[in-house]
Amino acid sequence: MALEWVVLGYAAAAEAVMVILLTLPGTYPVRKGLISVTRNLLKPFLSVVPFCVFLLLDIYWKYENRPRCKSAESCTPTELMRHQKSVMKSQRNALLIAAALMFYWLLYSVTRLVTRVEMLNQRVEKLQNQE
Repeated sequence: MALEWVVLGYAAAAEAVMVILLTLPGTYPVRKGLISVTRNLLKPFLSVVPFCVFLLLDIYWKYENRPRCKSAESCTPTELMRHQKSVMKSQRNALLIAAALMFYWLLYSVTRLVTRVEMLNQRVEKLQNQE
């Protein structure tokens, strides 16, 4: 299961880097290339959404099937520590899922806005050239 989280972490990091590169000022000479690369990667990165849903279901299943300690005598300290560690990992993984989904949404929104701005700039230049 650790490989799934590594893949999701790399996908979220790649999305974050692309958002940063698209929003950095001064990248105008390479902006068209960045936009085309990002637009081509949006569809493959869409697979992050069902992957995150699957991982959320995995976290939920682990939560529902965790050991239940009715009293202090029913669980050993080792079992309690293992359960607490599992809860902390699940919380970390839920944050990773939220970050991956948020970065995908940001990447999609920023790419759409940047392409719209580029189209409007081209229209302005075309209108200025006609005058």
